[in-house]
Amino acid sequence: MVRVEFITASGDRVAGEGAVGSRLLEVAQARGMPLEGTCEGQMACSTCHVIVAPQWFDKLPAASADEEDMLDLAAGVAATSRLACQITLTQALDGLLVKIPGESHDMQRG
Repeated sequence: MVRVEFITASGDRVAGEGAVGSRLLEVAQARGMPLEGTCEGQMACSTCHVIVAPQWFDKLPAASADEEDMLDLAAGVAATSRLACQITLTQALDGLLVKIPGESHDMQRG
């Protein structure tokens, strides 16, 4: 299992974990993070935008041009922003730290 720590918009830390090969979006949703993932990982929206801690950002594969285009539409983008649906967990990411932007809101949860 790969451990992940989420920092909520209010500063709370929430631990989660997922199997190698699972997407960060799935782990975040399982832990109640407000990431809607409207397009179900098809990179047609930016509702799963997260900010990766700087010390972890370079351990991720580079974002595709399509992902960069979707991030241009996200609110609260930072230099280390990524779409959670595009981050596949690997053992090298054990301990990954990501922040949930304050602008995130899962409309499906109310």
